[in-house]
Amino acid sequence: MKRLIENADCVVVLDNTALNRIASERLQMDKPDVTIVNQLVSQIMSASTSTLRYPGYMNNDLIGLVSCLIPTPRLHFLMTGYTPIVAFDKQAVSSAVRKTTVLDVMRRLLQPQNMMVSTTGIRMDTHKYISMLNIIQGDVDATQVHKSLQRIRERRQASFIPWGPASIQVALSKKSPYVPSAHRVSGLMLANHTSIRNVFKNSVDNFDKLRNRMAFLRSFKEVSTNIVDELDASRECVADLIDEYEAAERPDYIDYISGNVYEEEGDN
Repeated sequence: MKRLIENADCVVVLDNTALNRIASERLQMDKPDVTIVNQLVSQIMSASTSTLRYPGYMNNDLIGLVSCLIPTPRLHFLMTGYTPIVAFDKQAVSSAVRKTTVLDVMRRLLQPQNMMVSTTGIRMDTHKYISMLNIIQGDVDATQVHKSLQRIRERRQASFIPWGPASIQVALSKKSPYVPSAHRVSGLMLANHTSIRNVFKNSVDNFDKLRNRMAFLRSFKEVSTNIVDELDASRECVADLIDEYEAAERPDYIDYISGNVYEEEGDN
């Protein structure tokens, strides 16, 4: 985690708990195996790069795709949502194309049950979107996108940060002519959302339980004598990220990061 925080430019978080839940609930599978989970991951990766493989006048390179989602360097952990989710065997044999609309897709992308990060027990309305990009694939008219965005704004279905000009961005992409699809329109959401801190908080809580018991440290100590100090430093790095995501929900976030920058410069 520390390496991802300090060295990565962008990280797309996929939670195994959420992937297994989606396979169980949305695909009606009692015991989803690794193959199904990997198919979900590959579907997300394929959709996220569709604007690169079918380039248009916007979002046709990786830097342009990611730069609009990350306003500050440390807040670079993205959560994803995808809809509609169909079992791959059913998708291949389906002969009828279902008439999904742009509005249906964009509304479902905002629903927690379609997100690939576990949000169980989390009230999404208490957290805020820092940025959001919806990649809509299929036969789509730009006027449909405009009307859908207007409906979502009117109903206030997405809550954004108060300190920046955040909104729902939309990229239109073609579908592969070689892959059969059971739906006319599908969508992928790449979102920078403050609720991602709960995933990190669970990791910190689990680490603290093991750390207090000094569990599983023997094999690490044989490799390095200062491994405990390294783990504690990594834990503090993750805790600082949790605090920053929490601060991003407040109007004074700019003052928060400015104060941290001054403190770091003073330490150096």
